[in-house]
Amino acid sequence: MSAPRRVSLMITCLGDLFFPEVGMSMVRLLRRLGVAVECPSGQTCCGMPLFNSGYHREAAAVAARTLDLFRDAEHVIVPSGSCAYMVKHEYPGLLAATPAARRAAESLAARTWELSQFLVRVLGVRELTSAVKGRVTYHDSCHLLRGLGESEAPRTLLQALPGVELVELPGADECCGFGGSFAVRLPEVSAGILDRKLANVEATGAGCVVACDAGCLMQLGGGLRRRGSRVRPLHLAELLGGDGT
Repeated sequence: MSAPRRVSLMITCLGDLFFPEVGMSMVRLLRRLGVAVECPSGQTCCGMPLFNSGYHREAAAVAARTLDLFRDAEHVIVPSGSCAYMVKHEYPGLLAATPAARRAAESLAARTWELSQFLVRVLGVRELTSAVKGRVTYHDSCHLLRGLGESEAPRTLLQALPGVELVELPGADECCGFGGSFAVRLPEVSAGILDRKLANVEATGAGCVVACDAGCLMQLGGGLRRRGSRVRPLHLAELLGGDGT
């Protein structure tokens, strides 16, 4: 596969509303690697909250609209394992009633990549630099790990950063307790899961905890602030494409 020269960014609703710096970091990073980045206007949620709540007809309408937005994209890059999973694994089934729509969904699924997977498995990136130095730890988000089967690509990138020491997080593969509406429906359970996760994060002595999903970062960041912790939550894109602030 030849290296792509142009990609389209699926910013995600959490990225758009709460973590715009993640999108900006992605653009800086990809441009440094010689890749032109487009961000189609009119993007909305990928439909996962609707899908997980049982509103499959409404989720299918969102999926159909997303297909139109990214129909001509060479590659679609997503800063979220959850949203990438939704596009790659749920869109074809949601649109299966219409053969043409299913084919379009399968085509989009094949062209959609979570950021770390795209960097390592498509571009073949093995060496990058970061303005952030010191000890970091990494949290595996559930959909990236279990849904997309990916644990190596983020670690490959982190381990190769000069001046960065990756310390493995105890229970890295355990949920942070966010789970979308789960944190709202069962807040006490969510908080208990989060407390265990944060205790493990702080035990590593890392200055920042890195994740590849905005939902996890929102959960981890809120918990760390309430604890008065000095640990910073960072998206992988911020570590690789940010300015270190």
